Amino acid sequence: MKIKKWKKGLALFIGAAAVLSKSMILVQATEHWPQEMEVASPCIMVMETNTGAILYEKNVDEVHYPASITKIMTTLIALEEGDLDDIVTFSADAVYKNEGDTSHISRDLNEEMTLEQCLYAVMLESANECAYAVAEHIGKGDVRKFIDMMNKKAKELGCTDTNFNNPNGLPDEKHYTTTRDMAIISQAAYQNETFRMITETGRYVIPPTNKHAEETLLQNHHSMLYPRRTAQYLYEWCTGGKTGYTNAANSTLVTYAEKNGMSLVCVVMYAQSPDHFLDTTNIFNYCFDNFQMYHVKDNESEFTEKKIKDAGILNTNQSFASLDQNGGIILPKTASFQDVKVKVNTENTTKEIAGKLEYTYAGHSVGRVNVLVTEKEIEKFPFDNLKDGSKNGKKIFFIKGNILLILFIIIFICVIAVIVGKNVSDNFLSIKNKITSKWKKPDPQYMVIRDSRRKWWKRRK
Repeated sequence: MKIKKWKKGLALFIGAAAVLSKSMILVQATEHWPQEMEVASPCIMVMETNTGAILYEKNVDEVHYPASITKIMTTLIALEEGDLDDIVTFSADAVYKNEGDTSHISRDLNEEMTLEQCLYAVMLESANECAYAVAEHIGKGDVRKFIDMMNKKAKELGCTDTNFNNPNGLPDEKHYTTTRDMAIISQAAYQNETFRMITETGRYVIPPTNKHAEETLLQNHHSMLYPRRTAQYLYEWCTGGKTGYTNAANSTLVTYAEKNGMSLVCVVMYAQSPDHFLDTTNIFNYCFDNFQMYHVKDNESEFTEKKIKDAGILNTNQSFASLDQNGGIILPKTASFQDVKVKVNTENTTKEIAGKLEYTYAGHSVGRVNVLVTEKEIEKFPFDNLKDGSKNGKKIFFIKGNILLILFIIIFICVIAVIVGKNVSDNFLSIKNKITSKWKKPDPQYMVIRDSRRKWWKRRK
């Protein structure tokens, strides 16, 4: 049975279960969302990176210039499309057209660095020439091609008001985004293990290159992570992020923090310094104090793997679906898992994901969990390894030597068995009589007649 049919069956089952279970709840506690605190920054959002739950938002759909937090997308694309050991060569455009005010590490024409070294310079020192050189390298010499990758990725992630026009965030009227879109991009980047390793680094040393005989020390500009200039804004739970600033963009900031099983990202745009650091710290404390993570595997009772299995989906006793064991939701500490509402979403499914359970509480989306396809492929018969012919489109199959030998032995045994069986069948009566006569005792009357005849022949002689 095709997976599409299974998905429809799963959706119907889960939907029916949701209606039935919720209809049995006679009394439901009043839903309460923590009172939101005031912040000075005009645009700010906090998202839990694992669940996608939005815990705080203010003017998140206003369009603004991102400045250097653009480099989060640049780094993500480079990590997905490149190899960290690649050698990046700095062109004249990279060196002379992208230095900005202070965001550079003074690279020279034709200088060579690895992609890994370039990305540390991009994220820690916000080096504009390194971001441009990375874009040239990944774009095979065409920066425009790299920018197209950035915009394509943004759309794939669900960004609706974003347009990138350079890889480093230097002022450009056609280069803009929103706080919401930037949070989505930052969440996606944080799922990449190498990105997390880079963004959480305080100091990094680039060894001597073909143009620099001395080492180059990089220090993270994010004051909540590393005390490059001051320790005033250090935040204990900070795990990385990216700063940004231009006159047109004002201060922009992306910050990651982890505590009590929650992983948060806070995006601030169009802020005045140091409000972006102060507001991020206060909003993190607000979220960690008022919310907590609930793991679906430990709390979900309506849509368990056993219920999916018992539903008879695919008309088999095997288990073909299960809930993502890493899924979770974020709720106020005054609420419980039983207070949430859940609905089934079967849009944008894949071979691995049959649907999603989407949870809401007090009108807020608090997380989602994937319904995973766990079906294993049926073991293939030796003749299933068919391949298309090169020109005539005919199917050609290949059989391994040991499999061919086994098949030959089986066929030979079957032929011998058939021959023996036929011979036995044709001579069955004759064989039966011989066996019977051999073992059957002679009749007494027959013995008397036989003895009389023997005596008669003796007298004649």
